[in-house]
Amino acid sequence: MLQAFINVFRIAELRTKILFTLAMLAVYRIGHWIPVPGVNQEQLAKFFEQQVSEGSAAGRAAQFVTVFSGGAFGHSTIFGLGVMPYISASIIFQLLGQVVPSLKALQNEGPTGRQKIAEWTRLATIGLCIVQGIGWLKYIDSMGMVYPEYAGNFIWWVMGVAALTAGCMFLMWLGEQIDKYGIGNGVSLIIAAGILTQMPSAIQWIMTNFDPGSSEAGKIGFTGLFFIIAGFVLVIAGSVLMTVAQRRIPIQQAKHTRGRKVFGGQRSYLPLRINHGGVMPVIFASSLMIFPSVIFSMLEQQARVSSQGGWWAQTTAWLAENFQNGAFPYVVFEVILIYFFSYFWITVQFNPEDMSKQLRDHGSFIPGLRPGPRTAEYLESVMERVTFVGAAFLAVIAVLPMVINKSLGIPFNVTQFLGGTGLLIVVSVVLDFIQRVEANLLMRNYAGFLGTDETARGGRTAS
Repeated sequence: MLQAFINVFRIAELRTKILFTLAMLAVYRIGHWIPVPGVNQEQLAKFFEQQVSEGSAAGRAAQFVTVFSGGAFGHSTIFGLGVMPYISASIIFQLLGQVVPSLKALQNEGPTGRQKIAEWTRLATIGLCIVQGIGWLKYIDSMGMVYPEYAGNFIWWVMGVAALTAGCMFLMWLGEQIDKYGIGNGVSLIIAAGILTQMPSAIQWIMTNFDPGSSEAGKIGFTGLFFIIAGFVLVIAGSVLMTVAQRRIPIQQAKHTRGRKVFGGQRSYLPLRINHGGVMPVIFASSLMIFPSVIFSMLEQQARVSSQGGWWAQTTAWLAENFQNGAFPYVVFEVILIYFFSYFWITVQFNPEDMSKQLRDHGSFIPGLRPGPRTAEYLESVMERVTFVGAAFLAVIAVLPMVINKSLGIPFNVTQFLGGTGLLIVVSVVLDFIQRVEANLLMRNYAGFLGTDETARGGRTAS
């Protein structure tokens, strides 16, 4: 492992890419602390800390958005929106590309068509930034988090929306620069960096509340510390395993004769990812589950303020209580949504008919199956079965931090590293980064993180 790190910095091009990526992430963290003018940052931070500790709907919404903004949402900085508008716009165009024939034709045109779609995605990002920025500023203004001299000032509104929009567009540009001159997916690295910056506060909470001889609520002893560390290691290992897990379909290439020579006949495999949807089903399910919790909490508060009794007050109180983060109905509905979006995502992204046609056009087939509709039917059935397993894994990972938070009383900023959307994002981004570095090392006949020194020496001798 140490030799692999040394090899990384021996290659000038790879060293430059990694240092450039780290420099861009440092710029992102600097901008994380530049506040939006006119907002009482101290009062806003205390408000959201209270909302999160009470488990309110606003606190849950802030926790979800924080995953994509690196904590800047609760501080109302210029990067408060994070890259969430850009991700939303990209997902919208990706889904529209499967149902709108003109967009699908653009995608099939190659680099020119993809560049045109990228331009439209940027324009849509600006529109989403304006809408989300106005909504966010209106919310904190209604909660009294804006200084009196700025509240209701049209110039402040323009300045605040412009600052949030410019911050999101700058992060999008930063990610594109990492894609072009650095290494790894720029937007994904920015999201992962924002999530990992919350780990020191989680470690600090564990150190502060570690008391071997105390049985008070909120304190952890040796047993609790052991389970937290063991759970973290096991969840990380399971996430890595399920992220790279594949169902390999054997493929046989047909033989053909040219003159006296016979070509083809090789055997290979078609890899189908078990977790084909990645983290997207969890993101969709978590974002949708925010709405019923927020709506039911508002209805309960309205019924309490109006002193309206009877069945309506009881119903709203029951719904607000059972659709809190970690409640049984909340967990059940989120699991159902995860399964739904897992199958919806493969329906949009995975086309067995096109895949069977490509196999037939390249002279390949699955042994025992006729090319064409029979192959497409087999691929669809296999994908449905492996998606069920992948969705079950996503459901466990998504539910685990909520269960630990509810049952053991451990804060969510600690339990989020035992599962959830943030952990899946970090694992997938780190795996992608390591694989890219590994490819650069092996391309230059150096031992990678998974190689050995003997392999590297053999490769350099052979070259």
